[in-house]
Amino acid sequence: MNRRTPARWILLLTLVPVLLLSGCETNMVVFEPQGPAARSIMELINWSLWWMLLVVVVVFALFAYIVWKYRERPGTEDVDPPEEHGSIKLEIIWTAIPILIVIALTIPTVRTLYALEEVPEGYENQDPVVIHVTSADWKWIFSYPEHNIETVNYVNIPEDTPILFKLTSASTMQSFWVPALGGQKYTMGKMETQMYLVADHPGSYFGKNTNFNGRGYAQMEFEVLAQTPAEFKQWVEDVHETADPLTEEHYEELLKPTHLGRLTFTNTHLEWVNHAEVDSPTYTNPELYRYHGYQGKVFEEEDHYLNQSDTPAADQEHHHPNPDNEGGEHHGH
Repeated sequence: MNRRTPARWILLLTLVPVLLLSGCETNMVVFEPQGPAARSIMELINWSLWWMLLVVVVVFALFAYIVWKYRERPGTEDVDPPEEHGSIKLEIIWTAIPILIVIALTIPTVRTLYALEEVPEGYENQDPVVIHVTSADWKWIFSYPEHNIETVNYVNIPEDTPILFKLTSASTMQSFWVPALGGQKYTMGKMETQMYLVADHPGSYFGKNTNFNGRGYAQMEFEVLAQTPAEFKQWVEDVHETADPLTEEHYEELLKPTHLGRLTFTNTHLEWVNHAEVDSPTYTNPELYRYHGYQGKVFEEEDHYLNQSDTPAADQEHHHPNPDNEGGEHHGH
């Protein structure tokens, strides 16, 4: 067999993945940060990638060197290599190097994680805009207590201004992520997590639930629209002129498992319930999932819907349309 044949196969196997992946989407939002939080995360990722590349290059270089040095040569087929004993120096080196790599990765990671919990550097003297985020089945609800506004499946923010998102859930644990502006955080019922985000420039940024909750949750998407301060102020005024108030009965309907379009209201559900509080009412009703492909689980805890499991199937299907049907209305955006 020709000695060059293995080399040709290796070259072919290397080129095939490149050709197959050449048509894939290369627009990676994480590597195009639009805010200080996302930029810190990207720098941490790049730092980790450089260390990974260094490890890969060194390992493959040592592999090639050892294979070449100890290869079988003509005339050495029956020659046994000399016995080699362990080297304390080498053992110290290959033990110390991984420890140093872990330290080099750990220190910037810890610093970044702690920095992300605070107002981004350079914005410490600005008062953040507080927005309460409530995840539900299968929608995102944004409450502006300072502006007395509530939106569903979209959130408007002023550019170059720190935004404090207070995250909770009205149902299962879900994940809040706007990749262009920052990392992800979980939303949990009767608990609250916080996240500071800043958008450097006006623009539309995609957000979604990244937790694997099951059918229906994959379409939990929303838009973050960063506006100039003047545009944001005008939007607030437009909402109060055009949107309707939210009632408690309407809010309970919103929490049921449905896909919706965008909704806007001139008050917030925080008037009567804050899902982050430990003693807040429970608004889940697993029986309603039976008509969305999920059999549901009956919990022992009393449901705030007063156990409406005896609702006729026809009525439930009427109140909970097909997930593919986009509904809702849109005000002021």
